[in-house]
Amino acid sequence: MRSKRRGDAGTPGTALVVGAGVGGLATAIGLRRAGWEVAVLERRAAPERYGTAFGIHPTAQAALDRLGLGPALRARAVPYRDARIRRPDGTVLAAVPLERLERKAGRPELLVSRPHLIDALLAELDRLGGPTIAYGQRYPAPGTSDADLVVGADGIHSAVRTGHFAVPAAVRTVGTVAWIGIAGFETGVYGETWGRGRFFGMTPVEPGRTNWYATVPAATGPDTPTAGATAAAEVRAAFAGWHDPIPRLLAATDPATWIRYEMRHLHPALPSFVTGGRVALVGDAAHAMTPNLGQGACTALLDAEALTRAVAGHGSAALPAALRAYDAERRRSAQRVAFGSRSLHRFITVRRPALRDALVRLLPG
Repeated sequence: MRSKRRGDAGTPGTALVVGAGVGGLATAIGLRRAGWEVAVLERRAAPERYGTAFGIHPTAQAALDRLGLGPALRARAVPYRDARIRRPDGTVLAAVPLERLERKAGRPELLVSRPHLIDALLAELDRLGGPTIAYGQRYPAPGTSDADLVVGADGIHSAVRTGHFAVPAAVRTVGTVAWIGIAGFETGVYGETWGRGRFFGMTPVEPGRTNWYATVPAATGPDTPTAGATAAAEVRAAFAGWHDPIPRLLAATDPATWIRYEMRHLHPALPSFVTGGRVALVGDAAHAMTPNLGQGACTALLDAEALTRAVAGHGSAALPAALRAYDAERRRSAQRVAFGSRSLHRFITVRRPALRDALVRLLPG
């Protein structure tokens, strides 16, 4: 990609977006809507449509609206209005404050399947005239791209972050492994159940299906993308005595469709999401977090919309100012969410839960 000669502050430029996940695709859409010439690199060989449900907070819904994607989201999303925190015996400890969130925001939290959101982003990018995504392509060495703007949306192990940022954040594990899946029936029972050092979550995802996630202390051994018979038996045994419908969900979901991942986050927090006047990070590349607050996709969407809005307002001739504006808007906010999510993980996974449960009972209903 050749860099255009820079003109006044409103002149669009050229951008290289590295990563074709939620954050990368949303960034490419925002830049294309602003008239920029965009190339997208994705190291995987094809779009990744794996995964289960994303929770989309009202603030992230508003960002999708500004990117022109609100109708596509709402066409397949379901509202999330009723969830409880429970003990393994089914005792309700507290209600998740979804009703208060809806009253304050004027719209409910939405849940949407990850494959649908990815397909909606790809369709919008195609409607805007591309770019064609270069699959199976890794980020080249720093300094080899002549694009005006380089955006690292390439996840927790970001090559853009490693190549351009002098103070790289380290990838840290938190000692917990999560298994996620979708069962082919609706439970009507949603929220999270907190036990001793482990927890189980259930959400709607679309009519006739339930999204679930089971988290247990990490065992030694390599990550595997799906569960074998032994792993499935161990997970089912870990939740065998828990309240209905948890054992039914695990029994009814084919282990070959389960997805396993070890919870990780970035630490220490980056001092900036931008560098060199032309490089920016979004999503997990900037602030990968544990999934406890369910805000990973939301923060990536908010990053993408804020970055592309700043760039559109300044143009290619004023990229350093645009990137400073993006960093000022998003870094502290995203890092607060990441810290909150990590803190919640510690709180949930304590080995002596009596005090935790007593504190949760004090939360307002």
